[in-house]
Amino acid sequence: MNETMVCVVGNVATRPVYRETVSGPSARFRIAVTARYWDRERNSWADGHTNFFTVWANRQLATNAAASLSVGEPVIVQGRLKVRSETRDGQPEWMSVDIDAVSVGHDLARGTTAFRRTPRPETSPAPDRAEPAPDGAATAPDRPEPAWETDPAPSPPADGTGEAATGAPDGDATQLLPEAAMVT
Repeated sequence: MNETMVCVVGNVATRPVYRETVSGPSARFRIAVTARYWDRERNSWADGHTNFFTVWANRQLATNAAASLSVGEPVIVQGRLKVRSETRDGQPEWMSVDIDAVSVGHDLARGTTAFRRTPRPETSPAPDRAEPAPDGAATAPDRPEPAWETDPAPSPPADGTGEAATGAPDGDATQLLPEAAMVT
């Protein structure tokens, strides 16, 4: 099925509304996206038209969005675009532009944030991957954490010379390039 995927950058316009439904958690909030353009007459940036979208999040994304977002914060939303129109008795037809969110996050180009991982709900392991415990109960296999970080670069000497500063013996002008992290 062809779906229109969009990525919008804007500000949270309404407080997220969180609901527990039969199909799981759901949250919605509005995002304001304002185009900016260079005004040659004023020789400065100016705000263009502002578009408002209703963002819908489900399951764990809904829980995390409701706990993390506040009005006015800069966010990036990626999801499926849904345009709906409806006519109600005695009222003119209205249109709604929604985004069924796949991902929501703070815009780090405009500020900082502190990430906290949410604990995963306890689930039973798949039968083919389970290892028997001493008491006969099935447990998940231990998996080591991958080494995501690279080794720190050596500190240059105080005078800025020597092999540690350039990665080569004295007199050689090559630079020390970081090595890529290997994930196994």
